[in-house]
This record gives sequence, C-alpha cells and structure tokens, in this order.
Amino acid sequence: MGASPLPFSTFLAVFLLLCFTTLSFFPETAHALTRHYKFDIKLQNVTRLCHTKSLVSVNGQFPGPRIVAREGDRLLIKVVNHVQNNISIHWHGIRQLRSGWADGPAYITQCPIQTGQSYVYNFTIVGQRGTLWWHAHISWLRSTVYGPIIILPKHGVPYPFVKPHKEVPIIFGEWFNADTEAIISQALQTGGGPNVSDAYTINGLPGPLYNCSANDTFKLKVKPGKTYLLRLINAALNDELFFSIANHTLTVVDMDAVYVKPFETETLLIAPGQTSNVLLKTKLHYPNAKFFMTARPYVTGQGTFDNSTVAGILEYEIPSHSSVSTGKLPLFKPILPALNDTSFVTNFTNKLRSLASAQFPANVPQKVDKQFFFTVGLGTIPCLSNRTCQGPTNRTMFQASINNVSFVMPTTALLQSHYSGQSNSVYSPNFPIYPKNPFNYTGTPPNNTMVSNGTKLVVLSFNTSVELILQDTSILGAESHPLHLHGFNFYVVGQGFGNYDKNKDPAKFNLIDPVERNTVGVPSGGWVAIRFLADNPGVWFMHCHLEVHTSWGLKMAWIVLDGNLPNQKLLPPPSDLPKC
Repeated sequence: MGASPLPFSTFLAVFLLLCFTTLSFFPETAHALTRHYKFDIKLQNVTRLCHTKSLVSVNGQFPGPRIVAREGDRLLIKVVNHVQNNISIHWHGIRQLRSGWADGPAYITQCPIQTGQSYVYNFTIVGQRGTLWWHAHISWLRSTVYGPIIILPKHGVPYPFVKPHKEVPIIFGEWFNADTEAIISQALQTGGGPNVSDAYTINGLPGPLYNCSANDTFKLKVKPGKTYLLRLINAALNDELFFSIANHTLTVVDMDAVYVKPFETETLLIAPGQTSNVLLKTKLHYPNAKFFMTARPYVTGQGTFDNSTVAGILEYEIPSHSSVSTGKLPLFKPILPALNDTSFVTNFTNKLRSLASAQFPANVPQKVDKQFFFTVGLGTIPCLSNRTCQGPTNRTMFQASINNVSFVMPTTALLQSHYSGQSNSVYSPNFPIYPKNPFNYTGTPPNNTMVSNGTKLVVLSFNTSVELILQDTSILGAESHPLHLHGFNFYVVGQGFGNYDKNKDPAKFNLIDPVERNTVGVPSGGWVAIRFLADNPGVWFMHCHLEVHTSWGLKMAWIVLDGNLPNQKLLPPPSDLPKC
C-alpha cells in the first residue's frame, strides 16, 4: 500500500515547526544570508588632474563597488578577468576561518585568475563587524582595484555607541598619471625607488588643492545636530596619512573592524591597510561656513614621497529660510601635524584600547607557546651582470627583508603545495625565528647591508599561542612599517623605541585591553609586540603594506597545521581554483 499524502495545512505546520526547531538549535543562522556579487575586471578610461588613462577596474568603477553584509553572512563573489593582467582579490581583514582558498594573495593561497578565466570567492563572515576592504593582491594593481567592505552587526544587535544618522565610507587612495605596473617594473629593473604618486584621493577624487581638480572634489553634506559614522580606509599604495576635519572633533570607536574604547581626537593617523570607524557630531546650528577635510602623509623614510594634500569639503545643509549662497561662505582648513611628527603618532596609538566588555571581550593570550623576533627593514642586493644600478650605490639595488630574508615569490601557490604535500621544490619550512646575526638594530648600521633571499615559511601547530616582536632597523635609515597579517587578528600588547629589551619590556605589556588589529605600524626606530592564537589552518601571508617594500621582499608566510577535530581542518579546495 502507498502512503497517503499529508493535507497541506498539516504539512505547513510540520514544516514551520521544523524551521523553528532548526533556528532554535542554530541561532547564528536565523538571519544569515548568502549574498552574491559579480566583479568584472575590465579596463576603464578615467580622467584625473586633466589626465586620462585606461586603468584596471571592477565593473568600470573607480574606486570599486561596495560590499555590504552582516556578521554571519556568506559571500559568493564571482571574479571574471577581462584584462590582459593576471588578477587576484584579497578581502583584507576577513578572518577566512578554514576558507584560506578565498583569501586572495597571488601565489600564496591561489594562482592568479588569468585572462578570460573566473573564480568564485566563497567565505563566511564569522565574529566580525565594522569596516574592512578588498583590493587586488598582485603586483601594484591595487592602486585602482579596491573598494570597501561594510559589515553590519547581526540583526537586533546595536552598536556600542550612539546610533548614527548616516554612515559614509571614506577611502583614501593614490592617483598616478603613469601606469603603476610600468612604474614598479622599471624600479625593479633599475634597483632604485619607484616614482611617487601625482595626487592623493578621497573616494577617488583629488580635490581642489590640485591643479584641474576643483570639480573632482568629494563633498560630505551634513545636517546640524546629527551624528555621522565615517568608515575610513587607507587604500594608498605607499603612504601613511594624517586626517582631520577643520573645526570638528572626531570620536574613534573602531579600528580594523574591532570596537575600541571611544576617545576624541582632532586628527587621526591611518596606515595603508588600516581601517577606522569614527563618529562625527555636527554643530548644533548652521555654521555659515564650509570646512576642509584633508589628508597628507606621515613620513619617516629617507626616500622621495608625494608631499601633497588631498581635500574634501564638509558642507552643512542650508536652512530653508536662509538666503546664503554656499559659494560665498568662508572655508576653514584644519592644521595637520608635521610630516615627521612621530610624537603625535605615538600619543595617538597609545590611546587605542580594546572595548574589552562582556559582549566584546579581549581574548588576549595570557600564556605563550612560541616566541619570535623578526627584524624588518631595507637592505641591498648586488647589481646583476655588472650593470650600473640606482640603489644606495651604483653597484647595488634596493631590497627589503624580515630577519635578513628577502622573500622570493613562488611560481605556484603555497597553499596548494602545502595541501597536496608537494612542497619540496616550492618552499622550505625553516624561516629563521630570530636574526641569524644580532646587531645594534637601531644604532649605527652595519657596513654590510646585503640580504639573503628565499621562499621560507614558519610552521605552527594548530592553536599555538604566538608572541611576535617586530623590530625596525636603521639599515638604510629607520622607517615605520605597517605590517599586515592575513588570516588573523592580533593584539598589540606593547611597543617602544630603540632596541627591544626582552628582560625589561615585557613587564610593561598590556594583557588586559590591548587594541586588536590586522595591520600594525612598527614604529620608526622602534619595536612592537603582538600576540595571536594560531587557530586558523592554512597558509597565511604577512607583509609590509607599503607596496614598494612588499615588492622588494619585506614579506613571509606562516603555515598553520590542521587540528585534530573536523572543525579544525582546512576545507578542501574548490573545483574552480585557478591553476598556474
């Protein structure tokens, strides 16, 4: 006998009961969505500074499209490459728990997407909310291929600060009249420093302080007596930036998509790769004025740099009864710190503290399983084939290194090699955990500035608690280095100037509420101490986010092995993973 079908009303009741039961057992999925995006990598003619060039873009937009999601959402982003350049996209700051195949750095977690090919980046946002960003992660293509990632809290979860009237992404970039691929190619051939940008930009616009750019100005239009959430992103290639709005105070509430204890400031420092959410509380009454919002570089190195200022304009909505013309209003300018104001930078970074509340705790590793000491800085390699070069001397080329190892990019992806167990000819797991030859790192530099090279990695067991000291060096001049670690957030437990002292400095570490980040500035002529838990299996890139230093080799990678449990293992590679 065949079974009799259930009446529709009974079926519906059973179905709804099952849905309710499922959501009760899995509350995380109750409102989580799968969001689909498509990125067409294509050439687009763009004009800035009265100069038109064909640049690599996403969907013809510069900057690229906004990704919006909620904590817990799954993202499926199909990237189709229509240009001659190979491409890969990195979702900067996304933890990528067990989904390292979607992290994006070319030849680290994937082979690049070649012309005419596509790849679907598939990942879930776990335990994160705030502002992050995406960008190309191959050569210097991120100069034009970048955009914001806005992660809203879960439904029903409020911000731990006043609800803003409006949220506004503000993304800083650099504009080059020339082709950035040609710029870095020439620099690597000659051994010299690359040409610098022609302008900084806010949301792709240089603003009125540059020639031919009055109409290419970002304007933030606000109402009196309101609170605005500004989502700041530094997508510049090679410059840390000061940012300020004339006659207004900003309240910092978030760094790198992690809530911080709120504090007020008139000026922020934001390094390449870093993000910050700040609250702007507008004046209670119409001010009869306009206000510049400006950014310019913080400079510690000895090389050339783009010494210019980008400006947007903060404009108040004119009251309906007013006859004032905006063109006649006075325009106030902020006073930014001096270009080399390391004292301001130190004071600003010392104010950063995790919220460390019951709802948003700071899970700082209290014990350390493995300690590492990495020197970071510039160096040299000899000119090739008796050529004359444009490095520090005419017989040398600029190079950069970590623990005197300048990283050589492989020609196949490290994660694929690791996962398949075919690593012998691709990389070696013997990256030095301390400098081979210690010296006075911030004192008189040694006579020998040559660095070694290789594709060397550090291997960590799952759930290893790591403490890493990053020490700047004065070889070819002390300089600030914004270091970005893929696949993890870390806690900045200490920092200082001079050489790190392992006997005295740990006593001053903050293990209660240190700021949690994914990109940290190693102080010029100083050190920074970070801690993280290696709870994410895969291969994870770490590099300076000054693109010129990455090109010179200031980068390395970590392998985190699988844990014993099924949810501690890297997921298998997707079927459409690009091939080299």
